[in-house]
Amino acid sequence: MTIAPRHQHLDQMQPWSDRHQLLECLSATPEAPDVMTFTFRSDKDNWFRYLPGQFVTLELPVGPEPVMRTYTLSSTPSRPFSIAVTVKAQKDSVGTRWMFEKLKPGVRIRALGPLGDFTHIRHPGEKYLFISAGSGITPMMSMTRYMADVAPLSDITFINCSRGPSEIIFRSELEYLARFMPNLNLGFIVEQCGGTELWSGLKGRIDKAKIGLLAHDFLDRTVFCCGPDVFMDFVRTTLEAAGFDMARYHQESFRPASLDLAPAPVEGEEGEVRTSIRFTMAGKDVSCAPGQTILQAARGAGVRIGAACESGLCGTCRVMKLSGEVEMAHNGGILDDEIDEGYVLACCSRPKTDVQIEA
Repeated sequence: MTIAPRHQHLDQMQPWSDRHQLLECLSATPEAPDVMTFTFRSDKDNWFRYLPGQFVTLELPVGPEPVMRTYTLSSTPSRPFSIAVTVKAQKDSVGTRWMFEKLKPGVRIRALGPLGDFTHIRHPGEKYLFISAGSGITPMMSMTRYMADVAPLSDITFINCSRGPSEIIFRSELEYLARFMPNLNLGFIVEQCGGTELWSGLKGRIDKAKIGLLAHDFLDRTVFCCGPDVFMDFVRTTLEAAGFDMARYHQESFRPASLDLAPAPVEGEEGEVRTSIRFTMAGKDVSCAPGQTILQAARGAGVRIGAACESGLCGTCRVMKLSGEVEMAHNGGILDDEIDEGYVLACCSRPKTDVQIEA
């Protein structure tokens, strides 16, 4: 006998919290060669609150010590009962290969987030140009799915670059959405075609001419760009040379802006002060040299604090500061209400006084 799943309305449920709930894998779906979408629910009765285009950091148990990997959500918050990440496995990848081999329905993992500023909600425009390459399509898909649900008349020109037709992620779904979104214009560019692949679209690498052909009014659009660093650098330079207003250009990159921390005092400099960090859960008191971050001091003492980007962007190293003062300069990896509660990012926080950290 099949038992019907319990049904609750959204207003009967609490939002998912990375401090209290885990993610449970619902499905692993192939999308393209070496590309999979992993869909998750909460291990409790929760719904997911985030902005389209944001990311999560997954804690993957690949060995004695887990690894932290950051992935953009490809799902839309307009369908809040599950979230999904779409990932491409590289030859030398560790975390993603573990996901392909071990992350099956029913497996539970820890996650942090969602976080991130790469979203049209925070950078709205009258009309959009999404430019992506490879798996950089994921935040664009999240935003497009969201607009399909809540604003189907949105004006979007969607350009995606891939190696070949079979490697275009979400191609079928995008073509389906374009049937119901009259202002969604798709432009696929492939580097080459196999001998048996039929292709009538653009070939080669992206350039100003192809951008202009697919989006003749690109100078008037708000641009979101995501892909390999070399790809994004080229798009940015091309738009700048064309006279584009770069205030309307946004790119997703886990290369953070430089942290605006005061320079560390030189050893022996007058006024140099060492501080002490008490890691309460580990039961260790650690001397922290001037200029050291909490994360650096923790590692030197063998205290484990999970970290991924180590630059104040992903929020993985968030810890509770129980007492003391720190100097923290981050790149958006922590929310204001979390700071008010006492949380800090260990990777970009330097003690100003003796501190106690819950770690």
